[in-house]
Amino acid sequence: MNVKHLFTLALACAFVTPLVAADSPAAKPEGKSSSKTAAASATLVTTVEGIAEYRLANGLRVLLAPDASKPTTTVNVTYLVGSRHENYGETGMAHLLEHMVFKGTKSRGNLMQELGKRGMQFNGTTFFDRTNYYQTFSANDENLKWALEMEADRMVNSLIARRDLETEFSVVRNELERGENNPRLVLWKQLSAATFDWHNYGKTTIGARADIENVKIENLQAFYRHYYQPDNAVLLVAGKFDPQQTIKLITKLFGRIAKPSRHIAPTYTTESQRDGAREVQVQRAADEYLLAALYPTSAGSHPDASAINALGEILASTPNGRLHKNLVETNKAVGVQAWPFDLAEPGYVIFWLQLNKDNDLAEARKLMLSELENLAKQPITEAELKRAKNALLADFDKTVNDPQRLAVAMSEAISLGDWRMFFIQRDRIEALTLADVQTVAVNYFRENNRSFGQFTPTEKPQRAVIPATPDVAKLVANYEGRKATAEGEVFDATPANIDARTARSTLVNGAKLALLSKKTRGEIVKGAIDLHFGDEQTLFGKRTLASLTGAMLNRGAGKLTRAEINAKLDELKAQLRVGGSGAGVSVRFEVPRKHLPEFLDLMLDTLRAPSFPASEFDQVVKENLTRIDSMRKEPGVVAQLALQQSTNVYPKGDVRNQGTLDEVAASIRATTLADVNDFYRLFYGAENAQISLVGDFDAEPVKKILEQHYGNWKSAQPYRRLVTLMPAVKYDQMALEVADKPNANLIAITAFAMQDTDPDYPAMLLANEVLGGGVKSRLFDRLRQKEGISYGAGSGFRADPEDKVSTVTLSASFAPQFRARVEQAVSEEVIRFAKDGITAEELADAKLALKQERSIARAQDGTLAATIAGQMRLGRTMALSAKIDAALAALTLEHVNASVRKYIKPDRFMLVVAGDFAGAAKAAAEKK
Repeated sequence: MNVKHLFTLALACAFVTPLVAADSPAAKPEGKSSSKTAAASATLVTTVEGIAEYRLANGLRVLLAPDASKPTTTVNVTYLVGSRHENYGETGMAHLLEHMVFKGTKSRGNLMQELGKRGMQFNGTTFFDRTNYYQTFSANDENLKWALEMEADRMVNSLIARRDLETEFSVVRNELERGENNPRLVLWKQLSAATFDWHNYGKTTIGARADIENVKIENLQAFYRHYYQPDNAVLLVAGKFDPQQTIKLITKLFGRIAKPSRHIAPTYTTESQRDGAREVQVQRAADEYLLAALYPTSAGSHPDASAINALGEILASTPNGRLHKNLVETNKAVGVQAWPFDLAEPGYVIFWLQLNKDNDLAEARKLMLSELENLAKQPITEAELKRAKNALLADFDKTVNDPQRLAVAMSEAISLGDWRMFFIQRDRIEALTLADVQTVAVNYFRENNRSFGQFTPTEKPQRAVIPATPDVAKLVANYEGRKATAEGEVFDATPANIDARTARSTLVNGAKLALLSKKTRGEIVKGAIDLHFGDEQTLFGKRTLASLTGAMLNRGAGKLTRAEINAKLDELKAQLRVGGSGAGVSVRFEVPRKHLPEFLDLMLDTLRAPSFPASEFDQVVKENLTRIDSMRKEPGVVAQLALQQSTNVYPKGDVRNQGTLDEVAASIRATTLADVNDFYRLFYGAENAQISLVGDFDAEPVKKILEQHYGNWKSAQPYRRLVTLMPAVKYDQMALEVADKPNANLIAITAFAMQDTDPDYPAMLLANEVLGGGVKSRLFDRLRQKEGISYGAGSGFRADPEDKVSTVTLSASFAPQFRARVEQAVSEEVIRFAKDGITAEELADAKLALKQERSIARAQDGTLAATIAGQMRLGRTMALSAKIDAALAALTLEHVNASVRKYIKPDRFMLVVAGDFAGAAKAAAEKK
């Protein structure tokens, strides 16, 4: 697991969903700057694999990565500042500042609202070495111009006002509290603190509660002026855009910002060599058992980092890793993971072991450390290294072919010293030898370099040699890379064009097939297969059995074991996700064009020839039981399950009845492997399937393959769709105690008769966007932006496509001591919403946001494939989507507000809160 996937674990701030254009004069940068702004010029520095780097006179580095095949554009700004740069008493400052720059500038208002009303996807994240901000939006000149103007403006003109800090610090504090609910994050925080004596890598990015609560606005403003400057930033534009016009626009907007005269001193703290193992123990209320071994390693720019990433795959991947095979498959543990941290300065890798209450912790610890620290006696094999390289390189290819993923990945490479490290890391992985990996393993994975055990004196300490951080400027000098990835076609992702380009047909057995062939970046194909089977009677009492059967499909098939299937997927650079539910199976996949035929054969075995190994079934049972135990004391889960049980209208045993955690656990324990085999034999078939492919392939050959694979596959049991019944919403409130959890959750629901073809459906879709569906919404604005008592608050609206059943749900996370304020705020906003409706301004903003959101969704090939599959089941095409788009555009304020008054009744909500309210009351009483 590469560190680029750890943003949420780092408790980085993230906003999902995304322009008022104004040319703002740049504020004077910190220090004695020239009275003249930097000359408006851009110099081409280098071009590597289709990405061009320019440098402005003020020091800003600009990367352009055009991909005309994508109907979206991503703008990303990376600042070379993270928690590594914080001073004493200022932990969390980089992350808090990330929140604050969304509050607006001198010339534009709250940026989260401005971004949200345009329906863009956006994000802000902070980690040890960098902070980045990006927006993904429908590709057009207006959106790109606004995004670049906004980023140039907030680079030096963000307000960082005291009034905003007074509310935002508590939002960040709630984010910290959410992390404190997670046993893995708590252990990670304490384990890294025990590892580093002096370096800031020993402190998590979220910071200390006291620092967050007491930070001085003057310090935050000084931190901003010092680091948020063009010479400390890298701007990347990826996706569909005109490179020549874009660099001109960037030069105009960013070139006017003066180059600061201040100097950013490099950090220089290094850790001493280790003299012995270290240990930390954490005891908190939870049902999850974890063991972790942390080993300090090299900087991410050092060649050793590539070997560490390969070792993470070799030792801890599922199902091929040694730890998985020797602990999980032998029932000594439930799961394993590796987290390699590729950082600007010497970092670390953590190996995780998840156990359940029946596992022997002492035995698991002994076996885990034996696997990690005895590699001199049990050397890595060529086959293991090949599998690891395939997996890592497959991830690289997927990143290169996705502008949004590429933008985030480039932020990580930039934080190492230069964006070209992204490609150099790939080259190093390809060049890895057994000797490289073995040498690195023996050097780092040793007891005296471990944070896990207690300190043990020894006369002859064995110290790992941590190499110095390379000079990245010299490393990337004259690096040219390889031929850039082939681009795809310019594709118009409108409903009409999607329908026109999609070839629909029916297989011999009745299965529906849709093929949308187009040229894509990297020649990628994405697809979806949905199988439907059984009915209310034949599936009675089989909900858990159906789920376990689906979970077993890719655990062994044909002549291949689970490990061999995963290795083959890595070799084909493919992804295959299979999930079973009560009345069907959902399959989602991604594969390069050149490997599509071989992949389709592999998927055929997975679906039609699963081997159902007994050892894998035992693992599936243990994994599910462990997952259930981990859910018992999570406030969000507790509230959700209580709401489901309270509104349930289906009898016990009905496949639509989820059941309590105890009932599900009992059902899992009662299920046998013979039951799974029988269920598969009786229910699985494709005559009621929908198969959809979108991407780079030749339609006719693929159609023939799919006909051969699935055209003769029929279920032994008849299929009839399950009718959705109206939930029994009780107009009541419920409070549930969950001890020792610093974060609480609220969830509320109301239901009414409507389906997604009703005339009022578009109006309610838009109304929900205003109430809580977007970032620029009533609930989010009240609880987060104004009062600062919730990290996340919002609403969701769902209308069934076949039955007249619709629901609106409200949700919020908060610290338990704010329960009364949260409940009051939610109640007041719903009452005001139902009474007054929405405003003309909100109507316009929500229309724009939904238009962008729906456009972006159609531009994502994986999402599009799943959407088309769902439409075929319902006998629909994209024409309905176009109809809803037109209805949304034509909505009047009167129609929306009439729908709000008709369906939103404040006294018809069921509300549930879960958290440590007793603990909060006790703490408040003790302070008095």
